[in-house]
This record gives sequence, structure tokens and C-alpha cells, in this order.
Amino acid sequence: MDIERIERHSVDELIANMRRVGMLTDPNIKLYKDCRIEVVTLHTDEIAPAQRYVLVQEILKVRNLRWALREHGIDLFKLDGYITMWLQGYEEPIDVLPPVIERSVEADGSVMKILNDGMHRVYLARMERSPIQVVYVRDVPPQYPYYAYPLVNGWNDVEIVDELPENYIKKWHRIPNYKTLYRDFNTAFRNVGGPRGRFVNAAK
Repeated sequence: MDIERIERHSVDELIANMRRVGMLTDPNIKLYKDCRIEVVTLHTDEIAPAQRYVLVQEILKVRNLRWALREHGIDLFKLDGYITMWLQGYEEPIDVLPPVIERSVEADGSVMKILNDGMHRVYLARMERSPIQVVYVRDVPPQYPYYAYPLVNGWNDVEIVDELPENYIKKWHRIPNYKTLYRDFNTAFRNVGGPRGRFVNAAK
């Protein structure tokens, strides 16, 4: 298999690292430092997506990763912490953590569990009618909201596409310079979102 070795990390380690996550444009801002952070299991209906699409190839990659991890006794939808994995032919280890959800209060008073990171994994769980374990963050400082709004019609507004058309609106951003609101998980973890491409032809 493509996976050479896996190291497990506890929920406590996961939460401790989450508190060290910095912003992309200013890693010294640790926006989760004083937040309430817990690992919970949610039905995908409870999760509010902000991204309007999922890519077919990415869904296949994540599904193959799920199958490959299963051979090592690990459930991608229930990590109970996070894992570090080493892939054949790739020197750097890759951290895989649960999807990250943030509590977000919108202008109309609605309280949303907005999907920050892990869109394709959550969509795969939805396709498989499975609940999914997530990192749920509350009390995010109001000056650092997630950079895009939750979709008006939730998952009904998400489409599966082979590729994105030109000028496609991926998300509806909150501010013009929305990258200043990006959370950079690689300030606290290693190679998050690393090369899952090797799993395209794996686990057939």
C-alpha cells in the first residue's frame, strides 16, 4: 500500500495543537487560543457548507484514502484525535485531522455550524449516509469570522463538478481582502491537505 506508517495522536493533542493555529497573513494571531474546542460527532445535516462545489476527482481521492486507512484499522470519519501518516515516495509526513467546524452567528441571528476545513470528507460522509466526527470550535473572536458566508440553501446549493467553469463563484466572501481571515492549519500541524493524489489509483 501507499501508506508506510501511521502515528496516532489523542484528542488532547489535537485540541492543544488547534490552540496554536495562526492566521495565514499573521501567524502570531492564535484565534483559537481561548476558544471552546471539542471533538463531537455530527450528522451532515447539522453542518453548514460555505463552498458551492465538490470536485469528482477529490471525492474519489478521499474515498480511496478512507479505504486505505481502513486497512490500518482507522476510520476516516472517526479519528478520535488525529493521525500522522507517511506515504511511499514522499519524505514529509502528513497530518490528517477531523473536519473543522466553527459556530458562527450570522447577521439575521441564525446560529450556524459552518464548515471551515474538510469539505470533501464531509460530503463523502453525506454520500455514505454516515455521521462524522469533527472538531467543533465555539467563541471564535468576532473580528475573525470564517471568511465566507454559509450557503443560503445549505447542501442543496452544492454541486458535484469535474472542473470549475471560468469565473465560477466558489464562495461568497465576507470582505474584499478575505485572505486575511484564512486560518492556516499548517502553523500547528504538518502538511495538512498534503498529497492525497497518490490515492487516486489506490484501494481499487
